Amino acid sequence: MRHSLPHAPQFYVTAPQPCPYLHGRAERKLFTALAGDSANELNNTLSRQGFRRSQNVLYRPSCESCVACMSARIRVSGFSPSRTQRRALRKNGHLRRLATSAWATEEQYDLFRSYLDERHADGGMADMDIFEFAAMIEETPVRTRVIEYRTGSGDGSAPDQDRLAAVCLTDVLDDGLSLVYSFYDPALESASLGTYIILDHIELARSAGLPFIYLGYWVPGSRKMDYKARFSALEIYKGGVWQPIGDPEQHSSDIHPLSIDPIVEQVARITLPQNRR
Repeated sequence: MRHSLPHAPQFYVTAPQPCPYLHGRAERKLFTALAGDSANELNNTLSRQGFRRSQNVLYRPSCESCVACMSARIRVSGFSPSRTQRRALRKNGHLRRLATSAWATEEQYDLFRSYLDERHADGGMADMDIFEFAAMIEETPVRTRVIEYRTGSGDGSAPDQDRLAAVCLTDVLDDGLSLVYSFYDPALESASLGTYIILDHIELARSAGLPFIYLGYWVPGSRKMDYKARFSALEIYKGGVWQPIGDPEQHSSDIHPLSIDPIVEQVARITLPQNRR
């Protein structure tokens, strides 16, 4: 179904599908196309309203009776690493960060396949081939970087030691960095690379003067998403505003038939870039 505002992008709603986070529930998404000269502005504006990017689409959960999925971001100025997170920094201090353009490589795909086969063999991306992977990386109309984490010095002195350990597809917003998707060598799971990627992006944002790290969705009751609540200075987008997460246990994933406003009302409340008015 299509919904639109005057002089605005058109918004659509997906058909319900099984929820990947909470068993027995169905997910539905509100989405719009991301293209043209104003793509960066639209990505910036809608990201601040709980939307996420996937290739050339911006989407936000809009389930029929569930509001469990909440966009999450870290306030960089208020972040302080825990003891466990400091340990992850020490374990991975030898890694070399390499920021590249949004261009896929076979080496990245091989690592991606190993990660999926080990960690998400039954997930929605399990059957992605190299062409679909390339589309995920390269089909972006906004400011996007691929951040690689590699072993070795990169000076060619020990080429057999220069190995790809982790990758993060990252959008550069005007108020932060958005981690679109990350993956790492499953053989290095004990090194807490997933945590390290987030910690390193916090430092990247701090050095660039960007106030936030956008982490995607946090879902109370979902074990897949528990790790996000372990970061200090975490904010969630709830009730149309960003607010500190507080005690994660106080947020409910219960279903209520009146918890979701009609799609038309949701679209009417979306703020768009000023030059689209």
